[in-house]
Amino acid sequence: MKKKILTLAIALLATITASAQFEEGKNYIGASVTGLDLSYNGSTEAKFGVNAMAGRFLADNLLVYGVAGFDHPGKDMDNTLTAGVGGRYYITQNGIFLGANAKFVHANSSYNDFMPGIEIGYAFFLSHTITIEPSIYYQQSFKRHSDYSTIGLRIGFGIYLGKD
Repeated sequence: MKKKILTLAIALLATITASAQFEEGKNYIGASVTGLDLSYNGSTEAKFGVNAMAGRFLADNLLVYGVAGFDHPGKDMDNTLTAGVGGRYYITQNGIFLGANAKFVHANSSYNDFMPGIEIGYAFFLSHTITIEPSIYYQQSFKRHSDYSTIGLRIGFGIYLGKD
């Protein structure tokens, strides 16, 4: 009986802790890794990329962020730099989120593209403020859909900072 009460108390505490992280006025810093043979599109087959994010909760459960990234697509293609903005809505207090973003992509060979995207993911709390955030994403290319539109898996790390 004591074991059940302890388990219930821990579960309640974990729920309260997670819900407190998605409050209005909190800040977010994150980094993610894409690729490592986890993403695919018609022209690159496999790639590796890193992204850095910083944002703020404008309302409870609503995060707005800026993102910058670097991608190495392989297959004799130029490296790309990305910059963009996005948002996430945390559906439930346990960390499930839906996201939407828009990125500008630039490569040295005069390749420029605008790519809106969507993602679904989960913020798994390792501590009170640090998360691992796996997500599945889709980026739509306006330049050439069949070659540059991308679906993939992103593994991210986030830090949820207190209010000002």
